Amino acid sequence: MRPEYAVCRSKAKAMKPRSIQSDALFSFTPPRKYVRALRAATQTWLRMAAWNAALVIAGLLLIALAGESYFRLTRPFIETSIPIQFVDGVGLIREPNAELRYAEWNDDNFVVSRTNGLGFLDREPVSAERAAAGCHIAFIGDSYVEAKEVPIADKFHVRLEEMTARELPHLNIATQAYGIRNTGQINQLPFYDEYARRLNPKLVMPVFFLNDFMNNSPALHALSSGADPDRMPFMTAHRDANGDMALRPPDADYERFLLARLTKRWHESALDRLARVSHFAKWLSAKNIWPYNNYSYQIAAWANMIAELPCCSALTDGWQPSWYRMAIGAPFREKQLPPFLEEALEYTAFGIEQFKRRADRDGAKLAILAATQYMGKQGDPQFDRLSAIAEARDIPVISHYDYMVSRGYNPSDGRWRADPHWNATGHQWAAEAILEWLKANQDVCD
Repeated sequence: MRPEYAVCRSKAKAMKPRSIQSDALFSFTPPRKYVRALRAATQTWLRMAAWNAALVIAGLLLIALAGESYFRLTRPFIETSIPIQFVDGVGLIREPNAELRYAEWNDDNFVVSRTNGLGFLDREPVSAERAAAGCHIAFIGDSYVEAKEVPIADKFHVRLEEMTARELPHLNIATQAYGIRNTGQINQLPFYDEYARRLNPKLVMPVFFLNDFMNNSPALHALSSGADPDRMPFMTAHRDANGDMALRPPDADYERFLLARLTKRWHESALDRLARVSHFAKWLSAKNIWPYNNYSYQIAAWANMIAELPCCSALTDGWQPSWYRMAIGAPFREKQLPPFLEEALEYTAFGIEQFKRRADRDGAKLAILAATQYMGKQGDPQFDRLSAIAEARDIPVISHYDYMVSRGYNPSDGRWRADPHWNATGHQWAAEAILEWLKANQDVCD
């Protein structure tokens, strides 16, 4: 053996043997300095992430605080507040001598008004002597007559009174408004019977909007409000055992039968509830910064419930799904209507006929103001249907839309951007339309 081999062999024997693990090829223990470096880098990253998150949260809180402070300083209140009461024989109206707040954030429109002693959003009723001394006009309608979107001084009937004092002083016109939102002509009959009739008006003018077709039908009215069609908080009509229409008084116990109590409020989210208390959240909600759940799901659920009732089994026959996503009055724009919508027209004709009978009985004239930016004599099916009902009873119809077009006005300029109701300009144009008709029909004050 060569000497160098012997030396190597002796060194090999002198070395201690090592145990070889089965997973030796797959195990690795990094040096401690690398572990410490990795741990330090991780801690540094976590600290930076925490600081960045804290800065983002602090920034959002600062923005929210600044937004809340700004909107609390520039917007007087968050929500519309409408005190209501139930009056036997009349139904839901406003509390007398109560403050009403209206808030429309998209239009930056905030109005505070007070109801009169009767519970309507108008001046106190004129005296019987004042009404008898001249031509007293009673305007009866829904939200277009209530007109919470403008101060009382800007309302069309107040403007009309002022203009006739200048241009038709010999008529000595005095006006009064009886308006409650979400009502049709049948629902409004007690407004005349219990209030307007006391002053013996020379002219009674129901103010008709396109959703009145719906409100005159108990099934469709219930569909829009979540009420039971047989237990409504307004006067309604129904078919008796002979199939004839008859009036049904308002039900004081209506709240126990609300469909809304039996269905989930899909259209309200936690963020919407937050918007009730936070001015900044209300602004975000109004500007659609967060999505608003579709109200059409709730309407569809109510439609199925109402269709199960004996009065309304035909409600969903011929109903188009797209109508759930539109205003309830929109189906009446169709040229062909399913049977339950045709029945709503019959209810509307019944309500207008009831007004006609009352006016004839009390020696008053009757005219209808078609109060909308859409209904006119230009082949609009809604106006044609109203006009046919009125003409069959020899009732004149004043078209607010046709007046605006005849004067070259842009109808959109007479309404709010986010609210279809009239702004002060729209009220002025409505007053002008009535004034023009009065000039040509002064005999209504005889």
